[in-house]
This record gives sequence, structure tokens and C-alpha cells, in this order.
Amino acid sequence: MQYVNVLIPVVHHPESFRLCNQCSFLKLIENANFPSKDARLSIRSLHIAGIPVRFYQPKASQDTQRGVLFIHGGAGTLGSLVSYERLCRHISRETDSVVWSIGYSLAPEQSYPVQFQQCFDVAVHFLKHAEDYGVDPNRIIISGDSFGGLLAASVCQMISQRNDIPRLRAQVLIYPFLQSVNYSLPSYRQNAHVPPLTQRHTVKFALQYLQKNVSLEQAILDGAHVPREIKMKYRNLINPDNIPKEFKVRKVKAPKPRPSFGEIRDIIEQLCGPLLSPLLVEDESIQQLPETFLLTCQYDVLRDDAILYKKRLEDNGVAVSWCHLEDGFHGFFFLINHWLLTFSCCRTGMDTVLNYLRRL
Repeated sequence: MQYVNVLIPVVHHPESFRLCNQCSFLKLIENANFPSKDARLSIRSLHIAGIPVRFYQPKASQDTQRGVLFIHGGAGTLGSLVSYERLCRHISRETDSVVWSIGYSLAPEQSYPVQFQQCFDVAVHFLKHAEDYGVDPNRIIISGDSFGGLLAASVCQMISQRNDIPRLRAQVLIYPFLQSVNYSLPSYRQNAHVPPLTQRHTVKFALQYLQKNVSLEQAILDGAHVPREIKMKYRNLINPDNIPKEFKVRKVKAPKPRPSFGEIRDIIEQLCGPLLSPLLVEDESIQQLPETFLLTCQYDVLRDDAILYKKRLEDNGVAVSWCHLEDGFHGFFFLINHWLLTFSCCRTGMDTVLNYLRRL
């Protein structure tokens, strides 16, 4: 946790260090990306239905290859093809896979649910035309980190309902955001102030993504956005009792629930829907999903979302591979081979993901 002592004052208050405002600072870090040329990869920038896509293909391979659809994180407001260039090159090169990185539009310029629809459209195109790109249509994996994990999970669920396109081989979800109902799970309370994604930031980003008033932040943190009947409906799916005891050792007092009210209740349909809460879909949808890889980090507010999703998948007969990093924190995946910042969990987590992809 030494990194926390360094990053907390810088991430939360970069202006105090005469750097810039917080959002600008995060964009500075994510775009501090200087990948050199790689003679082993063919890299092209394409547009599919007007959506930017970056295509990475190993040059040496002669046979049809594995395909990886990658959806970057950034809370729907940050992230880009450029900032994830280094990561996508690494995955393509180390697994001998074709990687498609999707440059979906960001909020607030493009509002919800444009981001999902764009990722879905690109995924369908790739599945239908995989052989045109030298990819085996039966070996396509969808993946994403953080908010990209949310989009990947939602797209995977939607594609699993289709009979007119090949099935996805697997989904790889890296510390994904999977539900918008309960922001007081143990991981949210234990890691409330752990950068780069704090409890308050998570709610604020969700409101910005939906283009709602950020003044509703505290009410959502208190659970006032969820009517009692909704809480009762999903109580078994978002039940802290389903989280293993070892993840509850850092006990933190839960907030007292507040009654919901008009303005905030208006967004509950969006928050509980499959595009923002894929954890909550019906069992019939879960049962159609391909095998799944989940990665969680101990110091991450989103940890318990994935742990609860793991249980739902396993309860419905879906094969799950799970990697939990005891020293991991939200956002590490983005830092692989970063010129400025690196941590041991970056290599451990990445190697686990790469080994999983190689066997598919």
C-alpha cells in the first residue's frame, strides 16, 4: 500500500501541486504514452460504421488467429485508442492474437447508451467478418477493464441472445463495474478513499455518464436512489453475505439507508438495467454466457461487484477462472510497461490474463 501514500494527495488534489485540475491530471497520465514502433505487429486504424477501431495483428503468423475485442476503461468519460495503445500491443504480441481496440465516443459529448451501442456494433461486425481479418470466428474473446469491463459484460450478454452470429469464445473482465444499486458493499467502504477510483468518484462518474446532476452524489451513496421494492427484488443478488469472509476483515460501518425521493428515483430504471447493472439480469441470460475470466484487486471499490458476479455465473453453470491480486489496485492494467509508473501487480495480473488467453 506504499503507492497509496504517494498517490492520494496527487490524485485527489493535483492543483495543490500546481499541476492541473483532477480530470486534466488523469488525462495527462493516461496519454503519457510513447510506444515505439514494433516490427512484429501490423497496426491499422479503421472505421466500422463510423466508429474508430485500432487493429493489431502479429506479422509472423500464417494461420487464422485468435481474436480479442478490447474495450478500454475510463468511466465513459476518459480513455482512448492512444492511451491503450501500449496495452493492446502487448496483448497482441504476447498471445499471437488479433486485437481490435474500440474507440467508442465519450460522455458528455455523446450520452448514454451510445457507448454500448457502438461497442455492440463493432463486436457484431467482427464476429460476422472475422475470417476477412484472418481470425477464427470460433476463437473470439471480448474483454475490457473497469468501465470497459461493464461494456464488455453487457455486449457479451446481448450477443449471447443472438442466433445469427457466431458465439463468443469467452469474456475477460478486468476489475469490472457491474452494478449501480449498492455503493456500500464491503469493498466500497473499505476502499472509499483509495485512488485512483474512490467511492465518491465512482458515483460521480456514473452521474456524469448519465448526464445527471452530480449533486445527487450523496443521496446515491446513502442508497436513497433505490426504492424498497427494488432492494427487495435484488437483495439476494447483491447480498454482502455472498462475499467470502476473508474480504470483510477490514470492517467499516455501513451508512444508514435513506428513503428514496422523486428526482433520484427517476434514474433507477437506467441504473438497474442490463447496460449499467449486468450483474442483475435474469438467470436465463446468465446461463447463455461463455466461459469467463474475472480479475479482482484487494484495494478496489469494484472488487465485490466481480465477486458477486462470479457467484452468479457459477450458480448458473458458467465456467469461471478467477484471479485475485492481494496487492492489486484499480487501474493497474493500464500501467503495463508504462514509462513512468509500474507496480509488481501489473506484471502478475497481466501474466495471468495472457496465460488464460493463450489456452483459448
